[in-house]
Amino acid sequence: MKVLLLKDVKNLGKAGELKEVKDGYGQNFLINKGLAQLATDGVIKQFKAQEKARLEAEREALEALKALAKKLEGVKVTIAKKMGANGSLFGALKKEDVAEALAAQGFSIDKKDIEMDGAIKATGLYEISAKLGHGLHPKFQVEVIGQ
Repeated sequence: MKVLLLKDVKNLGKAGELKEVKDGYGQNFLINKGLAQLATDGVIKQFKAQEKARLEAEREALEALKALAKKLEGVKVTIAKKMGANGSLFGALKKEDVAEALAAQGFSIDKKDIEMDGAIKATGLYEISAKLGHGLHPKFQVEVIGQ
């Protein structure tokens, strides 16, 4: 019996592979548990079409991330924080503050994706990066000014 694996099966193969298995194993275990389907021409064509659509969607998502990285590269964000009497900031500048400032400029970057070398506790110009996935780490500048 020829089956198309829908999920990875230990000691048999990975999802998307065609395998020749014994009738009882294929029918009673693999197909019954939803791990495989009987490999007919229609099932194989449908699987290939779904795989092609998934790869196309993945490619489009990567292109969108590359465009976002290109826009974000070199952006300068200014954040105003309250100053203490000794010239240091009240509290530290956190990833949340940077994410909010980026959102105000039209970039939707999650605070978890912002990489800082620790808390920023003084005014000045800092270079920060964002991890977007797929090896994309655009750098942008944050200027912290006192109020």
